[in-house]
Amino acid sequence: MAREGDILGYARVSTAEQDLSSQEDRLTREGAIRVFGDVISGRTFERPGLTALLDYARPGDTLAVIRLDRLGRSLRELLETVDALKAREINLISLEERIDTTSAAGELVFHVFGAIAHFERRLISERTKDGLATARKHGRTPGRPPLREETVSALQDLVSAGKSVSQAARHLGIGRSTAYKAMGGSGRK
Repeated sequence: MAREGDILGYARVSTAEQDLSSQEDRLTREGAIRVFGDVISGRTFERPGLTALLDYARPGDTLAVIRLDRLGRSLRELLETVDALKAREINLISLEERIDTTSAAGELVFHVFGAIAHFERRLISERTKDGLATARKHGRTPGRPPLREETVSALQDLVSAGKSVSQAARHLGIGRSTAYKAMGGSGRK
C-alpha cells in the first residue's frame, strides 16, 4: 500500500503538566493519519517524537503542526528542520500561520526559509573569519590554550596507574577529547 501523500502530525508540549491531546485532536481533524508527539522543552533540540516521524515519513508526505514554534524555539532550529524536510521532499503545513508548502505559494515559503538559512550560515562564517583575523592581528591565538605540562604529566601518571583516559580526564577536570589529544591518541578507553 503506497503511503505517498500522507499527512503526519507532530505535537509538542514543554512540560508533563501540559497535555498533547488538544494538538493531537486538531491535527487528526486536519487529516493526519498518525500523530507523533514529544513532551520536552523547546530548548532541547533532540526530540524523539519528531525523529520517529521523520523516520516514518516518505517523500511526498506532509508534516502538519499547530504552530511553527512546535518545530523549534529559535529561528536556527526551525530553519534546520525545514531544510531537513525539504531535502527529504516532505511538505509542511502549519495551521496557525496558514503555511502549506503543497501549494505554489507555500513552496515559495520553503525557498525563502532555505535562502534565510543559507544567508545565516554565510553570516556566521564571515563573522567567524573576521573574528579570527582580528584576534591574530592583535597577537592572540584563537582557540583553547594548550594544557600545562603539569596537567599532561598528571594525566599520563593516572593512565599509567590503571585509570582509563576518560576517568583521568574527569579526575583532572579536562575534556575527554582533550585528554586523548594530550596522550597522542593512545591510552585505554
